[in-house]
Amino acid sequence: MRRARLWYLLPALLSLCGVPAASAKAAAASPALPALQTAEEMGQDLFVLSGSVGMVLVVVRDDQVFFHGYGETAPGSHQLPSQDSVLRLCSLTKIFTTDVLSKLATDRVVRLDDPLQQYSPKRIVVPTRGDSPITLVDLATHTAGLSREIAGAPPHTPHFTYPDYKTRWRWLPKQRLHNAPGSSALYSNVGFDLLSDALSSATHKQYAALLAERTLNPLHMGNTTFFPTDAQCSKLLVSGHDEGPCTVTENTAGSSGLYSTATDMAIWLKYLLHRGENGMPVQDKVAQDVYFPPEKLAHQVGLDHAGIPSGVGLGWIHLLPPDDPSHIVQKTGGGAGFRNYIAINQAHHTAVFLAATDGPVGTGFNLFYGANDLLLAMAGLPPLPPPPPRPVFVKKAVHHVVKPAPRHRRR
Repeated sequence: MRRARLWYLLPALLSLCGVPAASAKAAAASPALPALQTAEEMGQDLFVLSGSVGMVLVVVRDDQVFFHGYGETAPGSHQLPSQDSVLRLCSLTKIFTTDVLSKLATDRVVRLDDPLQQYSPKRIVVPTRGDSPITLVDLATHTAGLSREIAGAPPHTPHFTYPDYKTRWRWLPKQRLHNAPGSSALYSNVGFDLLSDALSSATHKQYAALLAERTLNPLHMGNTTFFPTDAQCSKLLVSGHDEGPCTVTENTAGSSGLYSTATDMAIWLKYLLHRGENGMPVQDKVAQDVYFPPEKLAHQVGLDHAGIPSGVGLGWIHLLPPDDPSHIVQKTGGGAGFRNYIAINQAHHTAVFLAATDGPVGTGFNLFYGANDLLLAMAGLPPLPPPPPRPVFVKKAVHHVVKPAPRHRRR
């Protein structure tokens, strides 16, 4: 973190040395790229500040890949996380779902503006608001007007196994949408599970098989799955709390169920950076486009964990304007004892992935902000400016019972 902050001082230092301001700006804009190995120290800062039990970091820049593990695989294990340690991807699963959506749209199997009703089970009526039906692009951009979660998971339900297909389709017709589809963004996990159901219906294939066919198998991502084996579960990173069993998570295949490894995520980052090596596929650039700029949304809720959005994409959130050299395309994830993040700077062919397990006590540190600084430092760019302070609202004291946060809350 300290190294990244020094970029702020570069123009002033050059000015003291007699370098004109214009030259100072040019030098600040195009510094020599740091060695990728320097990410290790910045990652150590993030790990310590986060209070995590264990963390893995992957950085890809052009054809270079850096990996480092920090902390322990489980409290008291004294074993460093490795490239083959198993991770819960949580909501990073969503950008796999939209990858499949984008491919099916390119192949004209579906259209982004197809109504969800077209792919619903028989006799299920998908709610609308006004004249606006829920479309596939609404689900993929959190603009469908759906709630974040479905409440009522039975006690001790394993993470990312609720709701199942029948539960969510019985729930959906009873809902009153929070806003007209396409008008506001409200983060929704259940929306992405409905999206994967729609893609399954459109192709007449089990969604997990569809994802494997279109994305995982061509990339040889053999350790990315909804169906972990006993051997894989034995390698799952463990947080500072009991997060329940490692088990099949196909029920939330669209939103949060994927398991993976740092090795597979390095492949994924190359794919997202359009680094096709040895005939490997690359993602179509339209999959990372902006579909809703902020001015087209009345409001947004739950999309700003890593910064103020400058655009909403297919599962992706954009930070800064697209023509800014520091523009970032990112996706956050969290739940089941993990915090996960992918951030991409396409202008400088650099991307980072990290996964960290929760420690016994939270520190309040925003790991996503820190990862943005690390990404931009590796791209030879200054860190993002600090976010504006959130408004403080003073409320009168009210005596009430505080309910615990839902066990299955996901970013």
